[in-house]
Amino acid sequence: MSVAASTLEHMSTPTEGLTLGAVSDIIERKILTDTVKITRPGEPVFNPDTGQYEPGPPIAIYEGNGGVFPDGGPGIVLHLEGQAYFDDSTSKYKLFTPLDAPVASRGDTVSVTQAADPAAIGRTWRVLDIGQTSTLAVVRTTFLDQNTQTTGSS
Repeated sequence: MSVAASTLEHMSTPTEGLTLGAVSDIIERKILTDTVKITRPGEPVFNPDTGQYEPGPPIAIYEGNGGVFPDGGPGIVLHLEGQAYFDDSTSKYKLFTPLDAPVASRGDTVSVTQAADPAAIGRTWRVLDIGQTSTLAVVRTTFLDQNTQTTGSS
């Protein structure tokens, strides 16, 4: 038996018996304390005055506990003329929601409706890709790009 295996066999930790569900519950109660709203564009509506279809009202797919966290500082993206590039974010954030929340899709909008930090309320983010999943997930992670680049104050 290796030293590492022997050590693990005799090691007793306070987390024995702690399930992923229990960890998820703790995170939801202690970390996901803001209220976030995820919306997606509604069905287009025909405007008879212009003869054009216009975006319909957004549809809320989730409003509940969540948290928006920075994912590093603003980045610099170099775009070479004529070269394909991934739609990289310059203002990267992550949205954390409970696992039972609906999965956000690329192009959805995330807003913070209630938060301990008043500067977060009213900001909006664009979902960059479908919410992630994992075998050992305790929260859902969704990558975002901030839409609002200024504060509401003057």
